[in-house]
Amino acid sequence: MFLRTALLSLSALAAAKEMPKDEIKAAKLYDSGIRHANSMALKKESWARQEAAGMYNSAQYPEIKGKVECLNGTANAGDDIFRCNNIDLLHFLPHSDLGSTRGVGSSSWGWTSEDGREFVAIGQQDGAAFAEITKEGKLSYLGRLPAFSTPSTWREIRGQNNLMIIGSEAVGHGIQIFDMKKLIDIDPAKPVTFSNEKDLTGHYKDLPVGRTHNVVTNPETNFIYSVGAMPRTDKCKSGIIFIDITDPSKPTSPGCASEDGYVHDAQCLIYRGPDAAFEGQEICYGYNEDTLTIYDVTDKKAPAILSITSYEGAAYTHQGYVLDPLNQHYLLMDDEYDEYDQVGPGIPGNPITYIWDISSLRAPKQTGLYKSAAQGIDHNQYVANGFAYQSNYGTGFRVLDVRSIPDDPTGAGVKEIGFFDVYPEDDDLPGGGTVDFVGTWSSYALFKSGHILVNTMERGVFIVQMQEGSKE
Repeated sequence: MFLRTALLSLSALAAAKEMPKDEIKAAKLYDSGIRHANSMALKKESWARQEAAGMYNSAQYPEIKGKVECLNGTANAGDDIFRCNNIDLLHFLPHSDLGSTRGVGSSSWGWTSEDGREFVAIGQQDGAAFAEITKEGKLSYLGRLPAFSTPSTWREIRGQNNLMIIGSEAVGHGIQIFDMKKLIDIDPAKPVTFSNEKDLTGHYKDLPVGRTHNVVTNPETNFIYSVGAMPRTDKCKSGIIFIDITDPSKPTSPGCASEDGYVHDAQCLIYRGPDAAFEGQEICYGYNEDTLTIYDVTDKKAPAILSITSYEGAAYTHQGYVLDPLNQHYLLMDDEYDEYDQVGPGIPGNPITYIWDISSLRAPKQTGLYKSAAQGIDHNQYVANGFAYQSNYGTGFRVLDVRSIPDDPTGAGVKEIGFFDVYPEDDDLPGGGTVDFVGTWSSYALFKSGHILVNTMERGVFIVQMQEGSKE
């Protein structure tokens, strides 16, 4: 069995100190699934309170049509006042205007057509909505793909070239494979409700009870991945399931990586980094509840774990992203429950971004961290061109300048350069925010135009944009 180690940061400026991990605790809480079940229950309790309070009735939030500039720390849109810095609001549409009868936004992703048009897939409890973002930064609703089985709050979406990959926690849902080129000629005056029987490019059904917690893509390959497919007693133990979409109409699986059990999320890339032994291999960085687990998945029939490493404050390792896919030396990671459980650096309740040196895939080290000034919980982040784009639940959408990390991996030079708070309901609370599972689930900030989609659970979808000069 691989040795699990934990890294204890004495301070953000001190070198990491390795220490043995409590294997008994790991087996009891994480490998058993108790911690995961408890986390799911806590979220469901929170969401039940939100629903009882009427927060998910998205029709109550009116469309915001005109551009609203962020001035002196706020964007004032009629009755709504959003805290912000260096980010303007271009458009807002509630989930009810995006074809959903249930709302509750979740994951999202974007796609750019060959002629440069920008489209988005928006996760909702009852399916995925599709829209175009116009040159003016306005959402133009085009239609939707209903859930394959029953509604689920967990709906995860990722892009694989021209395909959108959609998974869900709903039993019997499987993974929908949808060709975004179907959107190009749709008249916005006549939105289309697509058919799961006729309009899917492919549908991967061979999952344990037909559900997956998350989906992962690697556009450089012909593979997509399911992670967190329950139950843990299945042969793949909720690990990484490899799905070959060489023919997307007939997806197949050559195997899975089960050795470290449940994988909550992952990023899979062709390796281009300083660890020369793995150049050109396919590496998956797994976020495995209490560890960063690194896999070599080049051989899908015989994947290998390269390292399993934990860290101070590990409560629920959630998601992460490499700093630069062309030089995989550093990685950013978030833990979803360190703030909620008040452990490690997350004790004060401020979202923590953990910084890892992954120059040795067999011996990664947590070298530092960034602590947000806001109070809340971090959820999802992506990195592009030296900037991290984070959806941090009630604290909203946050942009970090992380270009300093290669020179100073302690995180001392990381700076927040912009934010847009999509959940004003908690602004008057002590600390200026709530440590709860409210607000934004996801964002997509990778369009060349600078248009940014922020998907929220309660309200709907915001299109925002960084102010000119804010990234300099």
